[in-house]
Amino acid sequence: MSKETQGAEGAVEKAAVAPAKAERGAEGASRGTPGASKGGSKAPKEKGAEGASRGGEGASKAPRAEKSGKGQKGGGASEEKARAPVVKDPPGYKPRLKLMYLENVAKDLKEEFGYKSVMQIPRLSKIIVSTGLGEAITNKKLLDSASQEISQITGRKPVRTKAKKSIANFKVRKGMDLGVMVTLRGNVMYEFLDRLVNVAMPRIKDFRGANPNAFDGHGNYSLGVTEQIIFPEIDYDKIERVSGMNIAVVTSAKTDQEARSLLARLGMPFRK
Repeated sequence: MSKETQGAEGAVEKAAVAPAKAERGAEGASRGTPGASKGGSKAPKEKGAEGASRGGEGASKAPRAEKSGKGQKGGGASEEKARAPVVKDPPGYKPRLKLMYLENVAKDLKEEFGYKSVMQIPRLSKIIVSTGLGEAITNKKLLDSASQEISQITGRKPVRTKAKKSIANFKVRKGMDLGVMVTLRGNVMYEFLDRLVNVAMPRIKDFRGANPNAFDGHGNYSLGVTEQIIFPEIDYDKIERVSGMNIAVVTSAKTDQEARSLLARLGMPFRK
């Protein structure tokens, strides 16, 4: 066979193979394009679906957080409702003893001591009612009963006093509750002093008057009560035991003589 015939046959074979390769390339391209189209279409769809699902979860979680916040607010409101309402005095109300001080006692003290300014006239600052219970070390129910009794007498909730240091001989440790106390100011202070002087002290057995020398040198007066049953608010059948209390009357007087004159004019029955 000549070289010319061999070259013609090779050209024919190449021409026949070229279309087959082109068909195979077209098939591969056609096969790749659906995969690419599928991959391209699915990826955004999946991402979009994931984002939508996440957004849906966030949207579903947001109301839950709001509900929890509402529940917290509701709990605070329920706690506020559970507290006892604060009883306020009607507008313009003044206790009887306070009116007596403003109308009569202040003028008499100004004339007696010759004060040049109204601010120099002694007046009541506060009254502290307290009781100590050493037996509370072994019986803590006494503190609850004492706290309830003082709240009935004064109309205010007392606080518990704690030991300042440890004493081994008395089995006392620092921070233990050993008593209760309450501080009275304003109208409650005048009302308590009025009931103490005119109602409670006359009920003391063999009462001969209050000690006129129980001042501390700075115009403050201390009074000890041996029985809490002298107050009409206490029911004798419901008390744990008979206990006393300390009453400290704090005034703005600078001397004991001024404080004694103030309390005597307010009705304190001093022993003569």
